[in-house]
Amino acid sequence: MKRGRFSRRDWLRQAAQLAGGLPLAASPTLISEFLQGRQPAKQRSQPAPPHAPVPQQPTERPPLFENDPTKYRFTRDEDEFLESIERTTFQFFWNETNPVTGLVKDRSHADGTDQRNAASIAATGFGLTAHCIADQRGWEQRMEIRDRVRNTLRFVATRVQHEHGFYAHFLNIQNGERVFQSEVSSIDTAIFLCGVLTCRAYFDDAEIYELATTIFERVDWLWMLQGHKTLAMGWTPEYGFIKTRWDSYSEHMMIYLLGLGSATHTLPPATWSAWSRPLFEFNGIRYISAKAPIFIHQYSQAWFDFRGRRDHFADYFTNSVIATKVHKLWCLELAQQFPDYSEDLWGITASDSVRGYTAWGGPPEMGRIDGSVVSCATAGSLPFLPQECLRVLRYMRENYAQKAWRTYGFVDAFNPLTNWYSADVLGIDLGITILMAENARTGFVWEQFMKNDEAIRGMTRAGFHELVSPQPLNS
Repeated sequence: MKRGRFSRRDWLRQAAQLAGGLPLAASPTLISEFLQGRQPAKQRSQPAPPHAPVPQQPTERPPLFENDPTKYRFTRDEDEFLESIERTTFQFFWNETNPVTGLVKDRSHADGTDQRNAASIAATGFGLTAHCIADQRGWEQRMEIRDRVRNTLRFVATRVQHEHGFYAHFLNIQNGERVFQSEVSSIDTAIFLCGVLTCRAYFDDAEIYELATTIFERVDWLWMLQGHKTLAMGWTPEYGFIKTRWDSYSEHMMIYLLGLGSATHTLPPATWSAWSRPLFEFNGIRYISAKAPIFIHQYSQAWFDFRGRRDHFADYFTNSVIATKVHKLWCLELAQQFPDYSEDLWGITASDSVRGYTAWGGPPEMGRIDGSVVSCATAGSLPFLPQECLRVLRYMRENYAQKAWRTYGFVDAFNPLTNWYSADVLGIDLGITILMAENARTGFVWEQFMKNDEAIRGMTRAGFHELVSPQPLNS
């Protein structure tokens, strides 16, 4: 059965379409207390009213709480634990990458290689970035890693069919042909491009540089815009452009920033302000979000470094810290129905389930929550809540390793209440795990990706400016 992210369109259609709005609408004192665990009286989770008052723009980022996540130092034991997660997770990208095409499987059996041959262009982007991490950490032979990266870029640049530089979501791993009649996807192409640019910045290699530049510069962002104010989610040869658009807060920030940073097919600056930033409210705290899984607060920030920066609308890093904290507290409230949820075990995001792949999460609740937990929900939020997310990952490893920890690390999801464990791992979920674990430890992916002129130019054109000098992690 094919797996896609078509369900994303369903929940985007239902997402609140509120005009403007800023996170941190509550007072700094209230936010500080909330982030330290002293939240106000329980209220219903819901979108904030569209007429919510907008505070004055602060001239610099306020110190929200003492344990700023960007300054957290992992102990040696904690760092070794995250190293084991990253290194084990990387084995998926090493073993499940076709050595000829360089394409990465969409999913595989948790115990190792199987016969499925569907690759994902997004998983390939995560894989390219994971290879940079592996090279930097010495997990495989450096020449072999470079050869893998070159093979991927050569094959995509010369053999994989594209539409104006955009690629099909799912490809045959052996020949690069489109499978499942999948859409030519703007978000999945953007994830791939982030991996391409990370490799271009990290490897001192002329061929990698030229191939990566060729792949990026041929992307016609204006084609996906169609003359509208916001970008389409994708296109198919059978039906043309997908009607739903990236017009409200989601994981799509990377698409607009890449398009704004392009030197060849530059998006108009007005596209950055054309999408809405709905305010949601939980226990008195307002933050920008959508009726969507927690990954929307993670994906763009796996590469773009928003620490200590904001645009006209928001400080998105702090917004993701708040969204992650809210997600945890929401899971704890669900413990009345599902007693496995606790300070040690929480986190739900789009993943496999006993009923198949589902885009579940909250708040507000979406999908049929059943007590399952998804490791990448917390692993992907390590830079935002390092101690609290690390606590969950360690508890999972210590208490469920026999069934939940396999050849490539954590299985995609599991349910302690029903003894259900996913048989698979997914490339995008392992990808966000390894990238955000590395960012939490060293900031390596942020450091490499932000060397690209396109990344800097995109953020500048979007109106980002520094509030205070970003602090290096673990300093």
